[in-house]
Amino acid sequence: MTIHHLCILGSTGSIGKSTLDVVRLHPNKFNVVSLSANSSIEKLLEQCIEFSPKTVVLASKLHAQQFEQRLLDEGITGIKVNSGQQALVDVAQAPDSDTVMAAIVGASGLMPTLAAVKKGKRVLLANKEALVTSGAIFMSAVKESGALLLPIDSEHNAIFQCLPESQQAKVGECNLLENGISKILLTGSGGPFRTMEVSKLSEVTPEQACAHPNWEMGRKISVDSATMMNKGLEFIEAKWLFNVEASDIQVVLHPQSTIHSMVQYKDGSVLAQMGNPDMRTPIAHALSYPERIDSGVAPLNFFDIRSFDFQAPDFEKYPNLKLAIDACENGQAACTALNAANEIAVDAFLNEKIKFTDIYKINETSVKKFVSQHVRNINEVITLDQDVRKYAASLVDNLIENKSDTAV
Repeated sequence: MTIHHLCILGSTGSIGKSTLDVVRLHPNKFNVVSLSANSSIEKLLEQCIEFSPKTVVLASKLHAQQFEQRLLDEGITGIKVNSGQQALVDVAQAPDSDTVMAAIVGASGLMPTLAAVKKGKRVLLANKEALVTSGAIFMSAVKESGALLLPIDSEHNAIFQCLPESQQAKVGECNLLENGISKILLTGSGGPFRTMEVSKLSEVTPEQACAHPNWEMGRKISVDSATMMNKGLEFIEAKWLFNVEASDIQVVLHPQSTIHSMVQYKDGSVLAQMGNPDMRTPIAHALSYPERIDSGVAPLNFFDIRSFDFQAPDFEKYPNLKLAIDACENGQAACTALNAANEIAVDAFLNEKIKFTDIYKINETSVKKFVSQHVRNINEVITLDQDVRKYAASLVDNLIENKSDTAV
C-alpha cells in the first residue's frame, strides 16, 4: 500500500483543517511531515500534538518564537520551526514530502506552490490565486517537471471528475474539443445577496458578506463569494487547468450548491458531479486519486432535495464576475492586477474602511491602469503584483479621505 507523505500549506485554515479531517480517517495511508500556518499558534499546536510533523513554518519570526515556546511548555521535541516566505518555499520543495496541499489563501501562496510544482510533486491546488496570478508560467512549470496537479476547488474538482480519464491525466494540456466536450458549466451559489436589490448592496456589512448560505469558508473567500469574484477567479483558473478559452466556459447560478459543476458533451449529454457542500469530498478525491476513500461526508439523500434551481448571473449585481471574465480574455496582466487589487479591497472592506460596492471600483480602476503591461516571467508577475497592491491601497486611502471630507 502506498503511503503519501504530506506537506500541508495553510493547515489551520478551513481547507487545511478539512484535509487533516480526512487524513485522520486514514492513518495508514497518509503521513503528515510538515505544516504551515499564518498566526494560529494554538490550533497549530493541537495539530502538531496529534500528527507529529517534522517541520512547521509560521509567517513571522515573532510567531515562530512564540510557537517554539509553546512546544517547550508542552514538552514537545523534535519539531523544527521556521518562518517567512523562503521557509515556505523550502518546506514545499523539501524531499521528505511527495504530496503538497496548497491551501494558503491569496498570492502569498504562489511561490511555495510553484516550488512544489517544480519538484514534480503531487500538488493539490486549493490556492486558485497561483494560477490566476501566473497562468501560463505556472502551467509551463507543471509540464516541464511532470508534476501531478489535482484541483481542490469543488467546482474544478467536479469538472475534473466529469472528464474522460485520458484528459484527467493531462491537466493544463487537455484537448476537450477532440474528446467530445463542447462546454464547461461552472456553477456558483450566488452567495448571500442573490435575492437582494442592487440598490441595497452599498449598505452590506462584513458580517453579512461572510454569512455564506451553504459553505463554511474563511472571511476573505466568503466576501469573494458574496461579490462573485470567487467565481471570477475560478473562471480564470478553469481556463488554465483545462486548456480552454473564456468562450468555452459558462457560469451557472445554482443556489442549492448540490451540483458542483458540469461538463457538456457534443452529443447533448451533460455530466454533473454532485454531493453535499463539504470540502472534504474533493479533498479526499485528490488525496487518494485515482482511488476512492471515505471522506467522512454523508452521501446525498435525494429525498431531502426539494429542487434544483438554475439561473444566469446578473452582471449588474455581480460586476466583479464580469470584470474577471473580461480579464480572462484580456491577458495575464489583467488577471494579475485583478487578483492583487481584490485582495487589498477585500481586506479594506473587512476592516470597515470602504463599502461593499467600493470593492468593484478599486478592482476596475486597478485593472484599467495595468492591463497593458507585459508579464513574461515570475519576477515580472511579482513586481506587477506589488505595484498593483500599492496602487489599490492608494485608491482605498482616497476613498477614506473623500468619506471624511463628505462627513465634514
